[in-house]
Amino acid sequence: MSDTHRAIEAVWRIESAKLIAGLTRLTRDVGLAEDLAQDALVAALERWPESGIPDNPGAWLMATAKHRAIDHARRDKVLDRTHQQLGAELDDEQTTPEATLAESMDDAIGDDLLRLVFIACHPVLNTEARVALTLRLLGGLTTEEIARAFLVPVATMAQRIVRAKRTLSEAHVPFEVPRGPELEARVASVLQVIYLIFNEGYTATAGDDWIRPSLCEEAMRLGRIVGGLMPNEAETHGLVALMEIQASRLRARVGPSGEPILLLDQNRARWDYVLIRHALAALDRVQRSGGALGPYALQAAIAACHAEAPSVADTDWIRIAALYDALAQLAPSPVIELNRAVAVSMAFGPEAGLEIVDELRHEKSLESYHLLPAVRGDFLAKLGRHDEARAEFTRAAALTQNARERDLLLERAGSSGAPPGDGPAAA
Repeated sequence: MSDTHRAIEAVWRIESAKLIAGLTRLTRDVGLAEDLAQDALVAALERWPESGIPDNPGAWLMATAKHRAIDHARRDKVLDRTHQQLGAELDDEQTTPEATLAESMDDAIGDDLLRLVFIACHPVLNTEARVALTLRLLGGLTTEEIARAFLVPVATMAQRIVRAKRTLSEAHVPFEVPRGPELEARVASVLQVIYLIFNEGYTATAGDDWIRPSLCEEAMRLGRIVGGLMPNEAETHGLVALMEIQASRLRARVGPSGEPILLLDQNRARWDYVLIRHALAALDRVQRSGGALGPYALQAAIAACHAEAPSVADTDWIRIAALYDALAQLAPSPVIELNRAVAVSMAFGPEAGLEIVDELRHEKSLESYHLLPAVRGDFLAKLGRHDEARAEFTRAAALTQNARERDLLLERAGSSGAPPGDGPAAA
């Protein structure tokens, strides 16, 4: 790949979301907007190697995409408001310097980006579609990159993205920021999508790699964008703090051959304390804002207990258990209860943790969740019930789709007395 093509790729990652957002405002069709943006990218790939990269590549891409939009409208003989608006803007550009055009586009870019965030994460789409569309429209990732990250065929991912855009079009989803009660629900959807992307990078659900740092980095980037667009939404900053604290451990979570290293066995000198300090400062601002902490801020506070402890022995497990009690009351779920069981076991002993886990054994939503038998096996091993522990670890290994995690669980089944795992509470 030439230097120019690498530069174009970097420009696309930076500018694509703003470009698609602006075009969606003009066309009111996110699918058409992305097609126009892709056309502009193709034009850049054709022209910039010879002409050089413009001083303002984003403005060049937008101007090119607008010309393509006019061509599209003329071909389809669509003489509507959008056509007239685009034509007027292009007429103005004949006498407007590129820098002035860029400035005028930037005036509304924050609003446009925020609207695009809410479209990509709209509840009319299923979870998989929201994740794919967010990475495509806001992350600038190719279909191939997204498919590779989630270990599905490229054709499957392409169909998922096409169906998502068609669903949005058929549902006539407005290009606007929701208001009133709907806003809170939609913000929750946006944060959920970002955290799903992060978690897939932090502990991959399938494949040969236990972590995928690039997905963690993309999720943090998206979280910071949303935090900048919605500075008064405390939970967005709580989520960013949570992701940053967790990401600070990435280098310590795998060994030289990619094997998992569990939290209690990690070399804390390898944690990224610059990232931790940044996250703790953000969390402190959220905590001092005066409002009640939301689910992500509470999880960030739990992660902060690990980050601030110089060693496993110095970890404030009682505070972690108390924070999980608060989280379970705020956002009750079987997975949070499993997290709480791990914290309780560390604070008050494995019998206390096992009591909670045994109440979850008949929870249908956890039937295929490999961490339930993994956590139960850990408690049983600590209590010296090795045959039962071995059976639980073996069952957990059969349920996971991640090769690295399967090897770890089988290893623990073989020993049935290994140290406690990097379970949900410690992840």
